[in-house]
Amino acid sequence: MRWRYILNTVGVLTLFFGGTMLVPLLFDFFAGDVSLLPMVEAMGVTLFCGAALVLLFRCEKTETISQREGMAIVALGWTAIGLFGSLPFYFSGPNFLFVDACFESISGFTTTGSSILTDIEGLSRGLLVWRSFIQWLGGMGIIVLSIAILPFLGVGGMQLYKAEVPSPVPDKLKPRIRDTAMILWKVYALFTVIETLLLVAGGMSFFDAINHAFTTLPTGGFSTKNASVAHFDSAYIDGVIIVFMLLAGINFSLHYQLLRGKPLALWKDSECRFFLAMCLILTLVVGFDIYRTVTPDVGQSLRFAAFQVVSIVTTTGYATADYELWPAMSQIILLLCMFMGASAGSTGGGMKCLRIMLCFKYSYKELFSMIHPRAVTRIKIGGKPVPEEVVRSVLGFLALYMALFSIATVLLAGIGVDFVTAIGAVAATIGNIGPGFGMVGPVENFAQIPYWGKWLLSWCMLLGRLEIYTLIILVVPEFWRK
Repeated sequence: MRWRYILNTVGVLTLFFGGTMLVPLLFDFFAGDVSLLPMVEAMGVTLFCGAALVLLFRCEKTETISQREGMAIVALGWTAIGLFGSLPFYFSGPNFLFVDACFESISGFTTTGSSILTDIEGLSRGLLVWRSFIQWLGGMGIIVLSIAILPFLGVGGMQLYKAEVPSPVPDKLKPRIRDTAMILWKVYALFTVIETLLLVAGGMSFFDAINHAFTTLPTGGFSTKNASVAHFDSAYIDGVIIVFMLLAGINFSLHYQLLRGKPLALWKDSECRFFLAMCLILTLVVGFDIYRTVTPDVGQSLRFAAFQVVSIVTTTGYATADYELWPAMSQIILLLCMFMGASAGSTGGGMKCLRIMLCFKYSYKELFSMIHPRAVTRIKIGGKPVPEEVVRSVLGFLALYMALFSIATVLLAGIGVDFVTAIGAVAATIGNIGPGFGMVGPVENFAQIPYWGKWLLSWCMLLGRLEIYTLIILVVPEFWRK
């Protein structure tokens, strides 16, 4: 473990991150907002600390880094960015305790969307843009962005990419990882621009449109309104956001193939078909369940059901209705959706559809082997055999995911949180969903969670965003041995 190299790289990432604070500063400046000082102070501290790390740990750049070093850079980089990202909130006034500022920042960068804010509309425009922008950066991954623009990482960037991209098998679209990262960001930015224009066409102000586009594509869920998307009460706006949440929940490498003139790319991918089919089936089931019990109109029932199902399956976390008032079956379905997640290679969180598919296929294979013990069978995805090491990794991930969920739920309940809230809060944070159940439901927030509970849930958000292994491996003794 070359710690000088690791800390120097984290310093470079911090410097770059400090530069991104110019975006909300410009919004504040052109809006004539007088609250520029907190963002200027935060930018100064971030740039100073980044420069200090770069200068104190100067070293020669090499073309390769080990997998352990890549994981350490990603884990430390995300932790540092989460802490520095809290400074604009912390410096904005006495209403933000440091734990609250860190919670809001980590929730943004991990695209969770959980919030401790009770009056979102009371924030300055610059701070609202900052909340949305950090989700946009965290969606595709600030590490991937850095690989795209910092060529000094060279070939070794693949180790960072493998640790960062939320997928069991990262797609490498180009021979050079820097080119792959750049392609992903171009597709990501293109969708952001298109959604902004469509939302403006639906009557949103440009400010609200750009903020919601910043938080839809990364499946983040931060809104500029206290009532989230329900504030606009527009079927058109709901429809546009549903479409882009679905796009964000699909593997971005498929979008690249689609834009290159392969219209059947989405249909040929078995995981994409599974993801879209699940969204459709669950929408119909929930829509039927809330028809007449919640809304008297079929179209409105399907509209609310589609929005909430897609929002939670893709781990975006927007809300257009208080689903805690829905029938028990619909609530349980939405709770299970928090665990499923979107496609691998998307910006969504959760377990991912690919892992769920592999788990189902593995279970069926075991049942088949009991009936035909001499048969030789292989698990296949898309007609291709899945290597045994990938299957083991997926099963290990699912077991670890549920174990950590259980431990965190017990700890949160031990702090004094009630049963429903503990389950809902941990499921919402480790799955990067946003709202949960109980005290943290769709019309509530996380402000009432105790002090240590907020730190615990912040850790859960990082665990979910970095796909468990990248962060949890740091506590394994063998990781640090030569």
